[in-house]
Amino acid sequence: MSRTDRQFTAETARTALVIIAVVVGGAATYWLSAILTPLALALFLMVLVDGFARVLHRRVPGLPKKAAMPVAIVISLVGFVACVYVLAANMRDFATQLMSDAPKLDGIIANLAKAMGLAVPPTLGQMARSLSPMSYIGSLVGSLRGFLTDAVLVLIYLGFLLASRQGFERKAQHLFVNPGERRHAAELFLRIRYGIEHYLFIQTITGGSIALASWAVMAALGLNNALFWAFAIFIVGYIPILGGAIGILAPPLFALAQFDGWWRAVVMLALLQVINFIVGNIVYPRLQGRNLNMDPVAILLALAFWGAIWGLPGMFLSTPLTVMAMVVLAQFKSTHWVAVMLSSDGNPLGAHRSPGRGEAPPIEAESVL
Repeated sequence: MSRTDRQFTAETARTALVIIAVVVGGAATYWLSAILTPLALALFLMVLVDGFARVLHRRVPGLPKKAAMPVAIVISLVGFVACVYVLAANMRDFATQLMSDAPKLDGIIANLAKAMGLAVPPTLGQMARSLSPMSYIGSLVGSLRGFLTDAVLVLIYLGFLLASRQGFERKAQHLFVNPGERRHAAELFLRIRYGIEHYLFIQTITGGSIALASWAVMAALGLNNALFWAFAIFIVGYIPILGGAIGILAPPLFALAQFDGWWRAVVMLALLQVINFIVGNIVYPRLQGRNLNMDPVAILLALAFWGAIWGLPGMFLSTPLTVMAMVVLAQFKSTHWVAVMLSSDGNPLGAHRSPGRGEAPPIEAESVL
């Protein structure tokens, strides 16, 4: 066998090993989703709180560096409780409004049934009874129990991650004895952190813009619970690409039940679509190409992949996980081509270089996590 044939065989074997590793890794993440999903969410929250702490340290005069993290945790908890309170209060109003709009919903159903050629259209109450809500109480209780269990696990993981931050520097010193390896590892961690923070910044700016503009449209047209719908649009906006498009479809449907006639619902749908189109096709690509350096097709495929493995949490975490994978894959010759395909400009490391690259930044808990 010639040298060229041996090189080709070696490259083929390495590629096959990469494919096998991807398949086995995907199967493992699917089977261990009950353990890995809360941990991934806790790491995501960790990066979010840590970035908020560094912003507070830079922007608040006189705030010590050691006090920035406790202040960020307290503010985050207060904000989370406030969001839950606002959501619960609006959910109560929403349920009350839904019950009062039941006759109008029956009329809409009748009109749709007539257009479809149904002789006896069903009412909202008949459809609710046909669904046998009592049969779903067990599964609903189980879902709520699972949600509470996952929330508790996420908080436990987050608490331990916050407590172990101080020991990370000592572990890194023993893990990377060589200064060059330590410098390379620090740059790798910093690129991952900057990529996730840029993603959070992009999604927050675009989702907040869509939610604020949508609230203005809904409030101007007189839709009930406009604040609730704006908050829902903002939350689902963290699902890349599809979140904003899905979130703006529900308010016009409920506008049909609230208002007499169709024109307000049609105007609302058109304006919300225009808002989503402008932000999603003009603002978002510019921010994504400048900071995130992720190909839109790769983001869509990552959304489908992680959604299939981890469900809704995977859809929220799909882009941060793909950013992490892109940076890690770019470090190895055999997988560098995958990172190039995932990137937007063909340079997977160019958009995430940390400042002062010529120096050797220390691996600290405050700078890495």
